[in-house]
Amino acid sequence: MLRKLPAPILRFMSSMRSVRARVSRMLRRSVQLIRQISLILGAFSIAAAVVCVVCMVIHVGYEHTAEGYSTMRHIMRLVQIVFLTNVIFNLTFNLAETLRESRPLQWVVNIGLLLSLLPSIYPRPEHPWIEWLDHIIYSSNFLYGILTVYAVFLLFYALFRLVDRRTNPSLLLSLSFAVFIIIGTFMLMLPKATFNGISFVDAFFVSTSAVCVTGLTPVDVPTTFTPLGLAILATLIQFGALGVMTFTSFFALFFSGTASIFSQLMLRDVIYSKTMNALIPTLLYILGFTLSIETVGAALILWSVHGTLGMSLENEIVFACFHSLSAFCNAGFSTLPDGLSNPMLLGHNNSIYWIMSMLIIAGATGFPILVNAKDAAVEILTRKWQKLKHRPTQPRTVHPFDMNTKIVLFTFSILFIAGTLLFFILEYTNSLGGMDLWSKITQSAFNSAVPRSAGFASVNPAGFLNVTLVMIMFLMWVGGGSQSTGGGIKVNTLAAIWLNLRAIVTGAPRVTAYRRTIAIGSIRRANAVVAISIFSYFVVCFLLLGFEPELPARDLLFEACSALFTVGSSLGITSQLSAPSEILLCVAMFLGRVGIVSLLIGVVRRSKAVDIQYPSDNIIIN
Repeated sequence: MLRKLPAPILRFMSSMRSVRARVSRMLRRSVQLIRQISLILGAFSIAAAVVCVVCMVIHVGYEHTAEGYSTMRHIMRLVQIVFLTNVIFNLTFNLAETLRESRPLQWVVNIGLLLSLLPSIYPRPEHPWIEWLDHIIYSSNFLYGILTVYAVFLLFYALFRLVDRRTNPSLLLSLSFAVFIIIGTFMLMLPKATFNGISFVDAFFVSTSAVCVTGLTPVDVPTTFTPLGLAILATLIQFGALGVMTFTSFFALFFSGTASIFSQLMLRDVIYSKTMNALIPTLLYILGFTLSIETVGAALILWSVHGTLGMSLENEIVFACFHSLSAFCNAGFSTLPDGLSNPMLLGHNNSIYWIMSMLIIAGATGFPILVNAKDAAVEILTRKWQKLKHRPTQPRTVHPFDMNTKIVLFTFSILFIAGTLLFFILEYTNSLGGMDLWSKITQSAFNSAVPRSAGFASVNPAGFLNVTLVMIMFLMWVGGGSQSTGGGIKVNTLAAIWLNLRAIVTGAPRVTAYRRTIAIGSIRRANAVVAISIFSYFVVCFLLLGFEPELPARDLLFEACSALFTVGSSLGITSQLSAPSEILLCVAMFLGRVGIVSLLIGVVRRSKAVDIQYPSDNIIIN
């Protein structure tokens, strides 16, 4: 048919096919060009985000002249231009992809960023429609604030994307703590963060102690740090307790919502989510539960101390918020002179010690327990609601509380009750002498909860009997639950070791608990954790005794235990340590927080699986 058409029509059709081919090639090239430009703008935006954060740190932490403020305004304007160019370009040329991948939070930030452009293109009206909105949009605080928020979200998203590089998760978690410790060190050294300055070694020690939620400090916190310094300290504690990767994942997912399969698998292990679909709900629950408990704890502490410390209401609120955060995160820092042993609390206010004990126990129980408790509560409430509405009820879970939850709660309860009774008996006429019966019970319970990892001191530990210190060191060695804010080898590990011992003594073929068989891998890991904790404690003690020959060995052994198992209790020698000893304890706190076994897994190359099976043999052990 085409041959019968006139020659001009054939030439026209041929030219149209050529035009379509050229247009198609041009579109493909334009798409590639748009992607390349988008990547370049993204890289520039990340660089601008770093500059923005650094400028804001300098702005907050240093005193400035008028010239300095002018320079900073120019830099922030350049950052604004880069951010706006990136947002407008993606909205113009990558609209479909932007609509698909952006989360509501990203749209809020993007709209705020676009509103920051309004003062540049529209002069401030003399009679604004909405006066309070006019004050916000046309203020420099709004500009700096929205640029900082956008920069922080962008940096967290960039960090989260690094996980896609198939970095070893254990190594990545360890490096995230190390990087945050270094950042915290320089933040604490800002001129406005302290009253009279602080040395690099002391700032590094305090930053490590805060990120590793330990509580040891060579300086007096209330007389060293300004309100800005305390805010930095609280931020380090919060990020260190929940994990840097938890916050990174939260901000990244709620800013973009995209994550690779590898990233989701890593995040599932970090927050103990049983399914991939429950990642964001579990993440929301952990952060929501943490903030809720800390808020309730702050309200209870404020109610407990109101009008008793000689503070203004504002200072009482700061005190309550900081101590609620420090207690739940098991950090052990206090803004009160002499800490919780302050005479205005000790002997006059027992309620605050019970509130702090509950916060410590809640934080040290472990997020897997809290997630399991939430799932069980939701199931029970759902079934009751369905019965109330006369609807078919969902099948009942045979075991709403899993084996891990039962083991942790049982072991934790036994250790807490036994510690309370032993402390009451041992210190009845010693450090508890002169107190009434209720105060003795209160202090016994509090000092049984503190070795979970909290590090607070109500009665001076230096006055404890040696047998009491041995008991406390055992509790510090055990610590809290796995994936909690507590330290130590974890109560899960102790329970696994004990159940394995019971199986060996009774001749049982398998290690069982609550009609479940504990996996061999869990038993092997528990044995490894116990063995390496004892070896590490010996090494730290050996080096610390060598560095500090003038200090009492009893105090040094207690200090080493407190640092390695991230507790924070001290017999009063932390401020007397030399620089090498402080660095040693920093290493001990870091290893105790990230887990030596996890760090070794991340560093040491994994052996390849082989099909060769060697014959078994026995080692003589008796």
